[in-house]
Amino acid sequence: MDRDRDRDSSILASARRSVVALAALAALAALGQATGCAGAHEAGGNGSAGSGSGSGSTAGATLAFRGVRVFDGARVWPRANVVVSDRILAIGDVPIPAGVEVVEGAGHTLLPGLIDSHIHIYDASQLEQSLAFGVTTVLDMFTTVEVMRSLRGDVPGRAEMRSAGILATAPGGHGSEYGIRIPTLTRPDEAQAFVDARLAEGSDYIKIVYDDGSAYGVKFPSLSRETLAAVIAAAHRRGKLAVVHIGDYEEAQGAIDAGADGLAHIFGDRVPPADFGKRVAAAHAFVTPTLSVLRNLHGDPGALADDPAIAPYLMPDARGNLRARFPIQAVGPADAAAKAVAQLRDAGVPILCGTDAPNPGTTHGASMHDELALLVAAGLTPAEALTAATAGPAAAFRLSDRGRIAAGLRADLVLVDGDPTADITRTRHIAGVWRDGKRFDREAVRARVAEASRPAAAGAGPMGLISDFESGGLETRFGQHWISSTDSRVGGTSTVDLAVAAGGAGKSARALAITGEVVAGKGPAKWAGAFFSPGAQAFEPTDLSSRKGVRFQARGDGKTYVVMLFARSRGRMPLTQTFVAGASFAPVELAWSQFGGTDGSDIMGIFIGASPEVGRFALTVDDVELW
Repeated sequence: MDRDRDRDSSILASARRSVVALAALAALAALGQATGCAGAHEAGGNGSAGSGSGSGSTAGATLAFRGVRVFDGARVWPRANVVVSDRILAIGDVPIPAGVEVVEGAGHTLLPGLIDSHIHIYDASQLEQSLAFGVTTVLDMFTTVEVMRSLRGDVPGRAEMRSAGILATAPGGHGSEYGIRIPTLTRPDEAQAFVDARLAEGSDYIKIVYDDGSAYGVKFPSLSRETLAAVIAAAHRRGKLAVVHIGDYEEAQGAIDAGADGLAHIFGDRVPPADFGKRVAAAHAFVTPTLSVLRNLHGDPGALADDPAIAPYLMPDARGNLRARFPIQAVGPADAAAKAVAQLRDAGVPILCGTDAPNPGTTHGASMHDELALLVAAGLTPAEALTAATAGPAAAFRLSDRGRIAAGLRADLVLVDGDPTADITRTRHIAGVWRDGKRFDREAVRARVAEASRPAAAGAGPMGLISDFESGGLETRFGQHWISSTDSRVGGTSTVDLAVAAGGAGKSARALAITGEVVAGKGPAKWAGAFFSPGAQAFEPTDLSSRKGVRFQARGDGKTYVVMLFARSRGRMPLTQTFVAGASFAPVELAWSQFGGTDGSDIMGIFIGASPEVGRFALTVDDVELW
């Protein structure tokens, strides 16, 4: 265990040196030694590519960048040639082999593929979107075992994922509220068995929640300090990193004192005392601040969705999520987190760039560019922020084959217009993305986004009644017929049955019976019910703003049910309202304005059913209409 801790300290010390002294060649050499990477750059101390001969053999090359400015993860080469295959073969004043594809680098900067150090992945499209924005590796901090196992691996066209899998939390603690049945901990003596079970499932590192909700004005259970320390020690006994989610300053300090390798967030409840950064540095820990999420917790989602360099590559749901706000608010001054980051930076603590996507106000890939700008605003230089997104996380998470541009490492590369070491927002102006030396087709993404973003179908026609079910079937007066919808699409096992049954509202002949069971456990959320798409095609956004909202008659078993409204402008997260279905039919009338303020102009779907209450249910609805 002591040897593992010494090795970890060496790795993190290398990252710290590259943050404090980016221009020093000694820092880069130390980083290469600590991570065990071959092919250190040959160049003079002034950073000029022309002052050295470069390194590496160009045999087997397929691609070369000519005369490009290079940020290699720690320093700038003002002008260099970079020759690659699936690996970086050579960099510097090296000849370009005949017959290879050549990318002219004048006016551009070549970066290592970006690494998002805090993300949550639920489907493959999120890995594809990450890659479209130059993020070639993501470090997932909590997902289901099924998702982790199905999406891992070196798959072309996607960012590569490493994952914590299931996180460590207390019964009822943060992380247990998403409908996933997860093992929890109550005592220190449970720690080793918990860690060993996660490693058997395939977790790459251990994520621990040490947060009682007070930083957001709420309250939920948290692990004890003793159990936290036991889980960290159990991870270290197996040679694995322990990364801790915290909410406030006291929890952050407690995690550092307990031996955490890193913090998955910075706190915002208070400006830290003057010695906080030095204490973190002395503990050889890293910090992933996730500033964009903390900004949103103060009510500001930012303006990334409207950036013309970003928007053409964002699907409508991603744009909507960037504009979404948290339903809870942070406690403490709005600038506390940035001041904490500045203190950490001055103390030489390795700072990693991570987004916590897809929380409200974030989205996969694109939010890395927002996070980079926030790190610079907090006091990092642009070059330090770039290290926080490349060599820093590679060193901290022991990813010895990536994060830098050096001979022998993976050819995960991002070419941007301009100089992001002078203006960090230039990372948004992507000219090309390569993973394992193969170019990702960003123009295909742009074309798909353009198609998905076309104006919603006009909806001011004779819409009113959707279904009264008197025909005996699931057809509707417009749009798509009713279909069953359950959490099976995200790995859940809930079930539902839709059947037109006798005995409708107001003595009508028939109504829609929605019966089934919501099952706890697998999947990031749980639901089961009936779904209606108003457009000419499923999930096509449709303008229903000429109507005030949706209403229907409902009866049931006395349980609370939910109406979920899917609007293109609101992202992937549904807007929800609840109702109680009693023994007799009663009207349920919901205005668009009750669903988070949408005006009904881009409705993609309406869900009626059970969520998230677990168990069997029986709901009957009739006379569903727009009003």
